[in-house]
Amino acid sequence: MRNPSDAGQSVLPGMPRRLLRASPKSLADFSDCPRRYRYANVDRPSPQRGPRFAHHTVGTALHQVLTQWYDLPVERRTPASARQLLYAAWTPAGFRDDEQSDRWRARAAGWLTDFVADLDPEVEPRARERTVSTTTERMTLSGRVDRIDERGEELVVVDYKTGRNPSTDDEARGSQALALYVLAVRRTLRRPCTRVELHHVPTGTVASFEHTERSLANHARRAEDVAIDIGAALQAVDDGQDPDVAFPAVPGRQCGWCDFRPACPTGQAATPAREPWSFLAEDDLAT
Repeated sequence: MRNPSDAGQSVLPGMPRRLLRASPKSLADFSDCPRRYRYANVDRPSPQRGPRFAHHTVGTALHQVLTQWYDLPVERRTPASARQLLYAAWTPAGFRDDEQSDRWRARAAGWLTDFVADLDPEVEPRARERTVSTTTERMTLSGRVDRIDERGEELVVVDYKTGRNPSTDDEARGSQALALYVLAVRRTLRRPCTRVELHHVPTGTVASFEHTERSLANHARRAEDVAIDIGAALQAVDDGQDPDVAFPAVPGRQCGWCDFRPACPTGQAATPAREPWSFLAEDDLAT
């Protein structure tokens, strides 16, 4: 096992602390299950991952299309072009069979048709799939934002959602990832940014929240607390502690669909594995 950030190494007196390299996802992984964080960010080579899930296939394809659509000339930014991009991006990974995959491709194409019809093709986002970063007391934080809109002098963080249920304003308010993206957008693009939005592609609904300096500080403080815990775990391993003790597994229902289930005996014992298509809408779950 190798520490990718050096955050767990001792600092000589008078030397600055080495910062943890982190992302909103890696912080969330550690909060949910330190063992998962270790597998994804510390162990090299990373352990074997499980099969891809069908709902991830759907989400990945839709995200890819909504990025590529803006690469087209303005006159070609149409629902028909979005559907063509989807057909090129689609894979059958995770679906029960080709028939189920084809049905979901058609369903996703319908979502795109309605979603893109509501977009103004002449309005260019400030950025798409943009990596932004910032530095805190204990970490260098970076992540990729789906879309950054420019509205007057303000920038807006936009995150596409493709799950079953529309997002809510409470989700936008409570999302640590979106709050951290606001801070990173400010640092990277040097523009005011307070608003975050969750755009639910299947329904076209938008959930939003306007952050204040206080709400951003609260999210940043909680992220710093996680970074402290990660640093302590890394230091424990450097000091000779068993990595499985320093990064304990947190077993539960989520082990049924964890990417690292094949490498985790604790997760395998906790619950049966979920079928790769089991998170699709209820009408597609029958075998």
